[in-house]
Amino acid sequence: MSNLENPSVKRVRACLAAAGSNAAVIELSETARSAQDAADSIGTELGSIVKSLVFAIADKPVMALVAGDRQCDTKALPAALGLDGKARRADADLVRDATGFSIGGVAPVAHDHKLPIVIDASLARFETIYAAAGHPYCVFATTAAELVRLTGGALSEDIGKAG
Repeated sequence: MSNLENPSVKRVRACLAAAGSNAAVIELSETARSAQDAADSIGTELGSIVKSLVFAIADKPVMALVAGDRQCDTKALPAALGLDGKARRADADLVRDATGFSIGGVAPVAHDHKLPIVIDASLARFETIYAAAGHPYCVFATTAAELVRLTGGALSEDIGKAG
């Protein structure tokens, strides 16, 4: 069975279609479990990979979409989302509960629950960016502007720090 038929990938494909996106899910021959793996599999720059990172702020799950060559500035994250409290990295259970996806294939869309989302503005450096599509071997190509539209996330200059 193709990974494109995986239920999580089908959920992402349906979400993209419902949002009027022309983005197609791409099945890779190599894993995209990490940003570096994805960049190597696609043959693109590390920075054009969207890392979908889940954190908890005051026990509320939130998502940061950060360029593959950047680190999420967890000190800036609460303010970027208009929240109070410290950001802590979510464990695998919270990631699955909040998004419906397992770590390694967390898509920025089609979550089980609506999450506050902030997007690293540095992603706009790239004409095409690639985000996970619900499975470690699947991604979809999009633009930073479309990612904002698809997720309803807020762009931030502050959350992506060189690292």
